[in-house]
Amino acid sequence: MTSHPRTLLRTVEANLRPIGRGRALAVAVSGGPDSMALLHCLSILRERLDFRLLAISIDHGLRPEAPEEVDLVRRFAEELGVPFRSARLSLPSGSNIQARAREARYEALHCIADEELGPEAFLATAHHAEDRAETVLLRLLRGTSVEGLGVLPPVAGRLLRPMVTAQKSEVLCHNERHRVPSVSDPSNQDPRFLRVRVRRELLPLLEELGPGIVQKLCSLAEDASGEIPLGLNREQRAQLRRALSDPKARTDVPLGRGLWLRKEST
Repeated sequence: MTSHPRTLLRTVEANLRPIGRGRALAVAVSGGPDSMALLHCLSILRERLDFRLLAISIDHGLRPEAPEEVDLVRRFAEELGVPFRSARLSLPSGSNIQARAREARYEALHCIADEELGPEAFLATAHHAEDRAETVLLRLLRGTSVEGLGVLPPVAGRLLRPMVTAQKSEVLCHNERHRVPSVSDPSNQDPRFLRVRVRRELLPLLEELGPGIVQKLCSLAEDASGEIPLGLNREQRAQLRRALSDPKARTDVPLGRGLWLRKEST
């Protein structure tokens, strides 16, 4: 029997099911291919999974093309029947503009989501697997702990990343299949930013040296953000994983400093 390839819609649906039904969800949409694909998927799934949906677009006030991109998002949201809100930021000039813009964007997104949907609303972003892999590499380049590699989990409090287990190729395939419109942000090609060089230079080289590197880096991030305490050594973590996978097993794990974790068999 021939298996059909996974679709982006199925991935998004699987990652949304843990939040339950009857929730409110705001989605950050820039007009780029990733966020427009996520908006399209969520518009399809909102009745099936029973959630309220709001599209939000933020103009950072940094590029003259941004108002047109916000208008593209507005028109696409209207076409899909999704309520839409936007905001324009005014950032002072200075260094580290990307980090400051990101912080201001998230603050505006959460503020609008709270106003329109209530303080229990989730905020969804369009990060995908390559974004997660890039972030792992950036953490390694800048220096981090093992715990610091646990980046971009699918759910983090009120923040959702429904596409983070999908690869970029799946996003582009979805957009082509469903004729989802989008625009390209030229800053995503600017080699002055380290993330752009990681995306365009380092990650392709690693893929050449070790095929499947994106999934391997994502698996590393998944392990680092898991529920197994990372302060334990490899054997202790292995014993805990066996105990979690077999509820009937008896487990004794020495934690150090005279402490033990003991689970009796059932």
